[in-house]
Formats: sequence, structure tokens, C-alpha cells
Amino acid sequence: MKPILKKIFFYGAIFLLGIIAQHKFHVYDKFIFKLKNEIVSIFPDIQNKWGSEFEIVKIKSPIDGKIEKAYFFATNSKVPKPLIVSLHTWWADYKEYDPISELAKKHNINYIHPNFRGSNSTPDSCGSDLVIADIDASIDYALKNANIDSSKIYVVGFSGGGLATLAMYLKSKHHIAKFSAWASVTDLLAFYNESRIRNKDFVKGILLCTNSINNKINKANAKKKSPLFWDVPKNKVKSSKLSLFAGIYDGIQGSVPITHSINFYNKIINEMGLTDANSFVSFEERSKIMETRQALGNYGKIENREVFLEKKHKNIKLVIFKGKHEILNNFAFNELIKD
Repeated sequence: MKPILKKIFFYGAIFLLGIIAQHKFHVYDKFIFKLKNEIVSIFPDIQNKWGSEFEIVKIKSPIDGKIEKAYFFATNSKVPKPLIVSLHTWWADYKEYDPISELAKKHNINYIHPNFRGSNSTPDSCGSDLVIADIDASIDYALKNANIDSSKIYVVGFSGGGLATLAMYLKSKHHIAKFSAWASVTDLLAFYNESRIRNKDFVKGILLCTNSINNKINKANAKKKSPLFWDVPKNKVKSSKLSLFAGIYDGIQGSVPITHSINFYNKIINEMGLTDANSFVSFEERSKIMETRQALGNYGKIENREVFLEKKHKNIKLVIFKGKHEILNNFAFNELIKD
């Protein structure tokens, strides 16, 4: 048997054994991602859903010179159009298919899906300075190679991509008009402790990306890579819109508890000097929504999903909706491109 076929059977067997051992159909993202890549290497024609309009480009890191790839779509419009920067999830890389790409193509909007050190399982990944520089470099590339309205650059990410979105929100060199962060990891220390109970695959990734040894979390590195602990550049965030979305059942039917998004929202508006208590998610509201998983008011719906809690202050918004660990792609796209 070919070595690569052995790998496919190996990962498939582990995945099935994991299901049996857990007595439930839980999707192990890391195994699925690896298995998919092995299959793709043998059968390139079934590789992905990326259309021929999406070009694979190579972008050089301004820090260490490493070449990172990206899927890129440039509008043929003579009028400058927005740019959507869509960021891959925790275990993935730029090859991960992104449904938002088709929406960008349909609306003839510039789009890039960059690699930024790949899977969050190495010290170079997971909110590092290299990650931020890679994403910034992908924006530089797009600006040089497409007809872009530089006042309409939008960043969107889900899960690990949500972490990267918030990293860009706080540290990107570019002026970015809107950020859309879904089911975001904001605190690697908390995520480590939460994952020890629910998903040990994420524990391994966190230990690797924080350069921890002897299976003991490196707290200093975890904080260094967690947007929740970073300084807030007040002038910068005042000029950008940030929307945080989380499914109410995430953390139960998913890997990232809603407290990650709630805590980040509270942090930002607190550091901006807000004193209106109603704009914060209070301890009582947080406790009640976590205990009951019921709506705390009539906040309407997003894409036919009930909104359980919504908080907003100027250009910063938090939405807890009926859902699990997910991104509502159509809604996210339409929110970004609307004026």
C-alpha cells in the first residue's frame, strides 16, 4: 500500500475510534483537516470548490521572508471596489474552502484568503507578530494588484480566524473599516482550561502554539497571544467598526464558550472610558444567559435566528444569537458590504 494511502486509513481509523470512544458524533477538526489534505494530494481534481477565478498567489513575509500563499480574486471593475480579507479557522490554512469567496465573486468584490502560518499548532501561529505581518502583507499585495477602494477594507474570521480578526483589529498597520469576528477565541489561558474538559485536540494545539513544554501551559506566551490581554489603541479602534458574534450554544455544542466574545466586548468599551453601565454585559446578564440559554429581551433576528442578547456602543457591537459554533456566511458578507 502506498504510504499516503496508509496515512488516509490511519487518520480515518483514529477518527472512527474517537467517535466510538466518546459515544457521540463529535467532529475532530484536526483529523478531518489532515485527512482531507491527504486525499487532495492524491486526487487534485476533487481538491476544493475554489473556482478558476481565484488565483493562488505567493506573498513574502516582511519579517522573516517566508513565502505564504493566498487565494485571491481581483475585480474587473473600473471603479474601485471593497476588499474582503477572510481568515481561515484554527486547524486550517489558506486552502480551506470559504463560502464567502463565492459571494465576493458574485458581487464582483475584491477578495483574499491568506495563509498566516497555517494551523494554530506552531509557535509562529496563533496571534503572533508573524501572523499579523502575514495578513498585513496580504492586504499590501491586494492593494497593489487590484482596483481597491482603500476606505472599504473588511476583515472577517470564524473561530481561530476570529482570533486572527481581533488580532488585526488591535495591531494591523492598515486602516480597516470593518471587522466581523465570529465564535472568536480571545483568551488562550481560558481556552486551554476549557478544552482540557471538552476537547483535548485543542489542548495540544494551544500547548504547541504557546511553545509550552512538559504539557504545562506557558502562561506568559498564552497571554502574549491573547487579544483579551493586549493594549487597546483607542484612536485606531474609534475609526473601525467591530462586530462580535457568538452562538448561544457554543461551548456546549462547540468549542469556544460565548464568554470569550462577551469579555472582549466589555474590555474594549471599558478601555474606551465608557461609564454607562447599560452598554456593558453585566455580571447578572452574563450569569442568566449562561444558565438559561434564553433570550434576555426582544432583539429581533439575524438570518432567521433569534438574537438572545445584543449590546452596542457607537461602532462596537456584540450579538449572541441562536446557534452553535458557526458563522452565518451570507449575513456576515452582507453586513460587511452594506454602507
